[in-house]
Amino acid sequence: MTFNDRARLDSSKVRRGGRGGTGVAVGGGTLLILFLVSQLFGVDLTGLAPATEPAAGSGGEESTIEGCETGADANADVDCRMVGAYTSLDDYWVDAFPRLGGQYASPGMSLQSGRWQTGCGAASSAMGPFYCPPDQSIYLDTAFFEVLTGELGADGGPLAEMYVVAHEWGHHIQNLSGTMDRIDRSDTGPTSDGVRLELQADCFAGAWAQNAQSTEDASGVQLLEPFTQEQLASAMDAAATVGDDHIQSSQGGSVNPEQWTHGSSESRQQWFLQGYENGPDACDTFAAGADV
Repeated sequence: MTFNDRARLDSSKVRRGGRGGTGVAVGGGTLLILFLVSQLFGVDLTGLAPATEPAAGSGGEESTIEGCETGADANADVDCRMVGAYTSLDDYWVDAFPRLGGQYASPGMSLQSGRWQTGCGAASSAMGPFYCPPDQSIYLDTAFFEVLTGELGADGGPLAEMYVVAHEWGHHIQNLSGTMDRIDRSDTGPTSDGVRLELQADCFAGAWAQNAQSTEDASGVQLLEPFTQEQLASAMDAAATVGDDHIQSSQGGSVNPEQWTHGSSESRQQWFLQGYENGPDACDTFAAGADV
């Protein structure tokens, strides 16, 4: 068990996108894997995937999440677990972000599949989880977790799934703080601003994980049980699995650091642990001499 069964979840800020008749278009993760490889090698390969996604808008309008009311629901259902992750992350950052000197605002969050429209333009499940700065929202197809454990070989588990949400939430914190506006995200490579941005989001995810057991629902009930060492290891494993070097090698290619956009497996684990041990104040990956 990860969530306190008695805790109450707040699903008011989490939306569910309409699902098309063909269902999730990942097709065993093929399309998402092609997208990840495209990101690394700078070539659009997603057109090679089978045309199984519904057309844009075919899934219908967004709706509220129903049936996700308690921690017990979050322990039993992945969509409810995303609602629980939202509730916990929001409770943590509403206090933590002002201490960093900023004014906090909650992000939006949408559970989607197929193709849809965002403030960043057209999007699809092939893009994996992402944060859109213009509409300050996180978009996630929970089928990504099957790709994470299947094609990419992660151990998986509830905390590994919540790490993904916490990382995207880290991008929201960067957007609120103005970090995204101050850097050059067009370059690639292990010391590029883009990689430093991703590693800082990992660090922010670690900071939440350290304090997650202290987060509470609206009535002051503890949301999450203390994480076990095994659960923490699963989050660290997920961070390593989405390292650029792991993705490059898992697709049969050579490891080319100059094409990295998110950082090595080791760096992603290192910065998650940095946040976990030292909090968000220790997450300045842009500082002179920061080891990325």
